[in-house]
Amino acid sequence: MASEYPPVLDLSLSGLSWEEWLERLATEMPPDGYAKSLGALHGAVYIAGKPTLLVSFETFDGMSETSTDAQPIGWQMAKALGWSHLCLTSKTRSWFREGRVYGFFDELIDDGFFEEFDHVIFYGAGPCGYAAAAYSVSSPGAQVLAIQPQATLDPRMTEWDDRFRRMRRLDFTTRYGYAPDMLDAADKAFVLYDPEIEEDAMHAALFARSNITRFRMRFMGPKLEQGLIRMKLLLRILAQMSANKLDRLSLARLYRARRFDIPYLKGALSRLEDDGRLYLVAQFCHHVLRHNPGPRFRRALRNSYDRAEEQGVSMPERENL
Repeated sequence: MASEYPPVLDLSLSGLSWEEWLERLATEMPPDGYAKSLGALHGAVYIAGKPTLLVSFETFDGMSETSTDAQPIGWQMAKALGWSHLCLTSKTRSWFREGRVYGFFDELIDDGFFEEFDHVIFYGAGPCGYAAAAYSVSSPGAQVLAIQPQATLDPRMTEWDDRFRRMRRLDFTTRYGYAPDMLDAADKAFVLYDPEIEEDAMHAALFARSNITRFRMRFMGPKLEQGLIRMKLLLRILAQMSANKLDRLSLARLYRARRFDIPYLKGALSRLEDDGRLYLVAQFCHHVLRHNPGPRFRRALRNSYDRAEEQGVSMPERENL
């Protein structure tokens, strides 16, 4: 395996179509790596490195949201820590429910691919989080990080989730089907979700297993993955997983970074305002303004006192900020 990352990891892939993206990578890959299509909607990109393997599942559009160069998330770990990386990517949100993807993992199993590595981590978010959990069964003993994953879209199990009605035509009953069951072979799995999103919380409840840690991240909203990247937490979480140091306590410590994340703070403030919690709005804004002065919080603070005076609600003492 290579000891230094190849030049392809510095390649900008932005502005390319799906077909051009795969073709460009296929021509730039070093001899011990590859980029190949798995039918019309899926592809696989592999870069060799150290005996820690990150298997990420990502959509083509999603890579443009998480990287200015439209690179897979795992390439940051490959550059920073020298990890090996296998990216399964899809042209659309497909949940990777396709026979060519099944066949690809069958080949990896037959070739003993995963046995070459000391540590294997599967990663994905949303539909890709489902895929990371489902396909982790191909590498028993692997660890899994799934952000806001669906357990299945089989309407017999999750008829309460109306977000993906058109995708219910996909077959979630055959191979690599029900994601929570596929995690039985994993060493450890972590499911991160925002309990304020009811459907995500209900899916997370289906992942109740002794080897799965479900961790609540309130007020992060539907773009939890982007929030973790913005707070520079995602790569730290993956690094702790590789060192077998990640648990509920370490996640809680890492998640303290939200206290200084303006988008998170604005989301939490909006929720307090919507609930009419005037006293808590004032306390919250006083706290935030000590570290992050901004018009949004000053305006909310003034409004909370004005409304409290109108309603005769007692408030904390106003601070000079």
